[in-house]
Amino acid sequence: MLVTSESKAQGWRAIAVFDDRPEALLFVGRSSTHVRQGYAEAFAEVLDDEEREHVTAIQLQQWSGAPDAGHWVFKTTLKIPTPTGKLRLAA
Repeated sequence: MLVTSESKAQGWRAIAVFDDRPEALLFVGRSSTHVRQGYAEAFAEVLDDEEREHVTAIQLQQWSGAPDAGHWVFKTTLKIPTPTGKLRLAA
């Protein structure tokens, strides 16, 4: 018997890539659109000022495979939000 607590799998995520530490999960969502709409707010809430300064990229990734046997696949690089709420391209 398969029991799920969500009506649709959360198959997309935004990952912060740093220049001096391991990656950090920012946001998980149902679709690429859902992640694109929520990652900037998560960037401001999840990371502190010092961490945000070291972000070099934000990756959009999609789950590929069965829920218990798959892997994350890189899809694109998202813009890095600035403190003013605007988005900027990674250097």
